[in-house]
Amino acid sequence: MNTSLKEWKGKIRPDGPGKVTGGIKYLTDLTFPNMLYGKILRSSEPHAEIVSISTDLARKLPGVRAVVTYKDVPGLNGYGIIFPDQPVLCKDKVRYVGDALAAVAADTEEIAEKALGLIEVNYRRLPVIDSTEKALEPGAPLLHPDGNILHRAGYSIGNVEDGFQKSFVIIEETYDVPRQMHAYMETEGGVIVPEPGGKITVYAGTQHGFKDRFQLSRILNIPEKDIRIVSSPMGGSFGGKDELNIQPYGALLALAANCPVKIHQSRQESVKAGLKRHPMKITVKTGADKNGKILAHKVKIIADTGAYATLGPAILDFAVEHVSGPYKIPNMETEGLSVFTNNGVAGEFRGFGGNQITFALEGQMDRLAEKLQIDYLEFRRLNLREAEDPGPLGQRIAPTNGATHVLEAIQKSFFKRADLRNEKGDLNERWKARGTGAAITMHGGGLGAGRMDPAGGRLSFTKDGKIAAAFGFEECGQGLLSVIETILLEEFNCLDKDISIVIGDTDLVPVSGSSTASRATSMVWHSLQKMKDSFRSQMIDLAELATGTPANRMEMGPGGIWLKDAQQSGEAYLSFADLASALVQDRSISVQTSFDFPVSPDATVAGSHFLYAFAAVIVEVEVDILTGRVKVTGMEQAVSAGPVVSPMGYRGQIEGGGAMALGYTLMEHSIIEKGIYLNDNFDTYLIPTIFDVPFEMITEAVEELYEGDEFGPRGVGEIGTVAVAPAIAQAIYNATGCWINKLPVSPELILEKVSFMEGDKWM
Repeated sequence: MNTSLKEWKGKIRPDGPGKVTGGIKYLTDLTFPNMLYGKILRSSEPHAEIVSISTDLARKLPGVRAVVTYKDVPGLNGYGIIFPDQPVLCKDKVRYVGDALAAVAADTEEIAEKALGLIEVNYRRLPVIDSTEKALEPGAPLLHPDGNILHRAGYSIGNVEDGFQKSFVIIEETYDVPRQMHAYMETEGGVIVPEPGGKITVYAGTQHGFKDRFQLSRILNIPEKDIRIVSSPMGGSFGGKDELNIQPYGALLALAANCPVKIHQSRQESVKAGLKRHPMKITVKTGADKNGKILAHKVKIIADTGAYATLGPAILDFAVEHVSGPYKIPNMETEGLSVFTNNGVAGEFRGFGGNQITFALEGQMDRLAEKLQIDYLEFRRLNLREAEDPGPLGQRIAPTNGATHVLEAIQKSFFKRADLRNEKGDLNERWKARGTGAAITMHGGGLGAGRMDPAGGRLSFTKDGKIAAAFGFEECGQGLLSVIETILLEEFNCLDKDISIVIGDTDLVPVSGSSTASRATSMVWHSLQKMKDSFRSQMIDLAELATGTPANRMEMGPGGIWLKDAQQSGEAYLSFADLASALVQDRSISVQTSFDFPVSPDATVAGSHFLYAFAAVIVEVEVDILTGRVKVTGMEQAVSAGPVVSPMGYRGQIEGGGAMALGYTLMEHSIIEKGIYLNDNFDTYLIPTIFDVPFEMITEAVEELYEGDEFGPRGVGEIGTVAVAPAIAQAIYNATGCWINKLPVSPELILEKVSFMEGDKWM
């Protein structure tokens, strides 16, 4: 079933009123008695040996309560989700300008800032490796003991050279995609509070509280049970807060000073130290026969992962997996390299490598279609995977017609039907070229095969008569609270006031895995499916005990327990409050589940996925030939991700993802020269505003699942960002005849390309 979300109206989000009124307390808003303010000294050099660090003057400054360096790290002086290769506080060497050397806690933020200026660091500069080309040169300085290659990944099937021999047309192109900032409104920050007995509570935004707890345990050399992570709510993440950021420094300072310590990074500090989307150069050679069937596809990916690993290997694996996207390609060869440089740190970001590779893949589809004089959507249809085809790495996946559904939906699009010919109008209009473009994608959910990907949750009935749901997920702004609320209300036919939701607190929730990889909504749904029957049965059994009425005559309903054969109006037969009074010390109602995210039963490649969502995007653009500026005037996305749980949340994710991808395509570029960021604030790093977002944004949900599919809703937190860039690139070609192979599409690039075209085309 296809559902247009344009007119859907949903419930108000549980956290909505607090956010729009400013009443909600984010973790960076918290204050505590005797709280100090922390600051982190970052490197001024992108690559250097540390000769000496002197903190004597800083320690003597009135108002300074603690100063820490590498000497004060009691445990492992390193962190990283996969490899703990990033020093908490550097001892011998710095590898990028965000490396931390010392941290200070003081009575005021101003004193802490002044103290940083009193710390003396002597460096011996080393050659700056500011490109992957330099990093791969023979004899290049090694940024890590094992060399400058973090990770290699690849996949091959068939005989690619034989496929090219049989091809009627071959397209070769190199695609260059940029470094992008997460640009969340709330920069990294929080408060770390020392507790009695050497324990600590960490109030800081993260996407995986239990993983933070594990990493901090190693760094601080204290048991995990002595660390509490409170991780929600936060003002945006998009992957950028999946890795540790300020937590180790706040914890070290809080323990040293025995006072709560707040650290909240400025935008400039966030830019300097924070993660970015991986820049990649992707060289692709693709061949097809004269009827439009793709025969061969050869891809080389070089990713600039920056100074440290974080999730760089997994991101490269994801890109390699999605090289063929939703297409059947019999002969394929892929090679991927993730390369260390001194260019910041690239890591997890909404789309997780899918955005980069999809731009290249869909660019090839467009060029092949044009060369063969086949409609670009028809060309895709000719090569589309079928429902029971294996996944892109040859693994069994959940059968799905998602690719066909979204392509069919977008073929009926308003923008596809619209007449966008450039009619000669007034002088201003003569210089406007209009066009449409489309692209499709598939996106794997979950962390993938061979990776720990736990899920779970807990349902309980409280003494105050509430149905309490607890999950170890975080509310990053994505609307997870609304998802949980919606499923609870639907499953138990209850009221808002009957439920309570606890997330993002490691002392109060079960392990549920990370709020990443488009997995949270899916795992909440799966958890509740596993728990609901047992929970409902226990509730009815308790009602039977309390009333003497047979259990088979009762059911859960609004406000309490209802008789099945009674008129469903008025008050419940037994209110939840009265039912709670039947709870005694030796009787409680609690159901907990623990399981793993579904993976392919025969996945042979690490990280390969089992559940996929699909999306098709069509856009309308207007190109000003005089200024080179491109404006997206309309965007429609069709998404196949199973049943919609929260309509407004679904639409918000797709529209928000589309706006973020618009920035990635047309304006965002975190520029680094010789290891130094050139745009460290939003006055020079531009992101889309409401002026840039098209007024007409349509989201169409394809809810249909393949027969026998019991895996329910897939997440849509990422897929709305993935195929927008190639759709815009195709629309620009449709409008101007200019192929785009580099992002962002700057006005200068447009002017350079159209200057080679005949001037009278625009008159």
